[in-house]
Amino acid sequence: MNKQKPYRSSFILLTTLFFLWGFITVLVDSLIPRLRELFTLTYAQAVLVQFAFFGAYFLLSIPASYILSKIGYKKGIILGLLTMATGCLLFYPAASYRVFGIFMLAYFILAGGMTILQVAANPFVAVLGSEDGASSRLNLSQAFNSLGTAIAPAVGALFILSDTIKTEDEIAALTESAKETYLASEASAVQMPFLGLALFIGLIAVIFLFAKLPKMISETSTGSYTEAFQNKNLMLGVLGIFFYVGAEVSIGSFLVNYFLDMNMVPLIRESSILMNMAETVATVFFKSLDGADDKALLGIFVIFYWSGAMIGRFVGSYLTRIMKPGKVLGIFATMAILLIILSITTTGLLSMWSILAVGLFNSIMFPTIFTLSIDGIGELKPKGSGLLCTAIAGGAIIPFICGSLIDLLGFKIAFLLISLCYTYILWFGYRNSKKVYTS
Repeated sequence: MNKQKPYRSSFILLTTLFFLWGFITVLVDSLIPRLRELFTLTYAQAVLVQFAFFGAYFLLSIPASYILSKIGYKKGIILGLLTMATGCLLFYPAASYRVFGIFMLAYFILAGGMTILQVAANPFVAVLGSEDGASSRLNLSQAFNSLGTAIAPAVGALFILSDTIKTEDEIAALTESAKETYLASEASAVQMPFLGLALFIGLIAVIFLFAKLPKMISETSTGSYTEAFQNKNLMLGVLGIFFYVGAEVSIGSFLVNYFLDMNMVPLIRESSILMNMAETVATVFFKSLDGADDKALLGIFVIFYWSGAMIGRFVGSYLTRIMKPGKVLGIFATMAILLIILSITTTGLLSMWSILAVGLFNSIMFPTIFTLSIDGIGELKPKGSGLLCTAIAGGAIIPFICGSLIDLLGFKIAFLLISLCYTYILWFGYRNSKKVYTS
């Protein structure tokens, strides 16, 4: 009985980390429309935000594992949180001086801290209790991660995208005093949310400093990365994670601009049902849409994309218990492909809701690909996990390619690229539904 209390409190603390990195990952998307106008960027240049953010996973996942083995998981978590807070604080000078390079540095540092947390939190949750309950605990923590991704679009829409952004020509036409006032308000719109995040993250770091966490069981793996690279199914799974994260982030990053391109604002404003939905979301966050920029209105509907992943995770959790996980993965990938095709071949609200519904079928993809990839690889699991985490860098590369295609050929063609990512995942799921891998 006494043992359960510290485990319960430790689990709650660690679950806040899952929520935190889910929230921040999606909040980054909210800045893309703003940065594009503030710095007059192309879509490909604007998505460099995601390149800096997810590139940290590619560069730092394996080094983070090494750091944790040297300083321990508790100190590693504190280091990760302090690194994240530093990244958030850098948004202040980046917004004040309107220097895009400082924004990129801030994103990279922020993501570096999150990489350390990702490497540390999953094994910690796994040992907080009985071994047979490890999967249940991880699923619950991942559900709170989805809650963070569901809330973030509304926060971004109401606190980052809510005011009207002027173009470079409009700024140049302002008087000197009006220009200074405008730039100060623009800086504040970015600064305040991230200052608040820095304070919140710092508070969590202090709590972890004094928290009594159970000792981590040290890994006894003798497997090498060379052996891991030679495991075919694992490496196919690494590609699966790469394409999945790339596809999910690409859609989430461009939804607001995609809806603007389709001229969805008039259709939404003409619908009393949709406006009531948007106002209800705004009221939850003590904000109003009166006088808000069009991007704020559209940004609120992005919440349905990310909250779909949370709902789908519960449904998928049940389906993977009664069906082969590979088969469920294949079905979900097929639905994602069909919804993308429906969106790019239609217009209006049907096109909008079909692309938002893709989020529902994204839900199980990461944990299912991850589990299928490391199934049966024994002592290579720690190395396999490191490689799979590194593949999160797909969230940097695929959106950049997608953004370049949008600049050249438009959204419809670019989204065909995303459907190809899901086609690979469909094949990977089918492959694993036909054969059990034990080596």
